[in-house]
Formats: sequence, structure tokens, C-alpha cells
Amino acid sequence: MSHFSTIKTQLKEVKPLIKALNQLGYSINQEKKYVKGYKGQVTDVDISMELQGNTMVGFKFNKNSNSYELVTDVDLWNLDLPVERFISKVTQMYAYHTIISKTEEDGYQVVEQQNKNDGSIELVLTKWEN
Repeated sequence: MSHFSTIKTQLKEVKPLIKALNQLGYSINQEKKYVKGYKGQVTDVDISMELQGNTMVGFKFNKNSNSYELVTDVDLWNLDLPVERFISKVTQMYAYHTIISKTEEDGYQVVEQQNKNDGSIELVLTKWEN
């Protein structure tokens, strides 16, 4: 009996996802492309991480939804952060890196960034015209 949970996300691109995970302090395991669960069961993923308390988390691309899904054994989740909050933080950093990447492609630069008390991030961008 599998104990793995697959949680849908709106994370569609790998580069901002990896940047988000790194910025949040999570190290991606480049060699292991699987997640361990209950009684040593494993499932393949595209991105894997081993977090505190031996919690293994991965992201697997779902071609049907065209997005990455979080894969973990929630029964073995040992983070102080609940799964929902973990996904929320990753999604926020993913959005941040997506915005930064797209605006830089369009010639904008960040001139100010404020982390608000409510957890939001405020950006002020500028574009210099020649």
C-alpha cells in the first residue's frame, strides 16, 4: 500500500522552481531522482530533496496538467512547517523568480524590494529607454 501523496501545484517551469527552493534554503539532490516513503518504498521524481528529520520531498512533472506536483509521504513529514505552508512559501518564491526573470527579459531592473509584515514582497521596477 502506497503512502505517497501527490499534491497539485501551479508550478510550470523548472528554473524558477529550483531558484525558489534554493532561496528558501533547500538543497536539491542531483543524484537521487526518487523519494523514499513508508517502509522504504520509493517513487521516481524529477527534483528531490531531503529535508530536516529525513523528510523526503520531490517534484514530478505531470504532462496532463503541464505542471510540477509535490510528492511526499505525508505520514513521514517531520518539518515544523505544515505541507500547505511549505507549498505556499515555495509558490511565493516561484512567482517572485518568474516575475524577476520575465521582467529582466523585457529590460526592467528591480530598484526597490520590500518584504512586508504580511509576508508579501513589494517590487519597484524601472526600465531605461535609450
